[in-house]
Amino acid sequence: MLKIETKTFRELTTQQLYDLLQLRSEVFVVEQDCVYQDIDGKDQKALHVLGYKNEKLVAYTRVFKPGYYFEEASIGRVVVVKKEREYKFGNAIMKASIEAIKAQYNETEIKISAQCYLKKFYNNLEFFESGEEYLEDGIPHIAMLRT
Repeated sequence: MLKIETKTFRELTTQQLYDLLQLRSEVFVVEQDCVYQDIDGKDQKALHVLGYKNEKLVAYTRVFKPGYYFEEASIGRVVVVKKEREYKFGNAIMKASIEAIKAQYNETEIKISAQCYLKKFYNNLEFFESGEEYLEDGIPHIAMLRT
């Protein structure tokens, strides 16, 4: 079972901030072998959706209201610890993120920049491709919309 918390940047404890940055680095930089600037100045404007299993952060996203990242509300930095992916925590953290956008911003249209190999995962959450594939930090991505 995944325990979900949603916090603004200011509400994050120092330990929570450390844990989410460590998780993002573990997956996006080390596992995916991608050198990029993760700390991009946008965390302060985001809502942070944290998923815990047995008090350990195992899933995370950050969400933005319309106009902060895209014209639409958006979800990004979707990440789950590799050894926990078999438990469908990606679905749980995304559903919680979608609900956070509805609750906090009263929005239902959501745009994401998805890694292409995850299109089917996002299709199952009612996100659909919008436009052509592009490279982001050397990894194929595609814009996807949920309306």
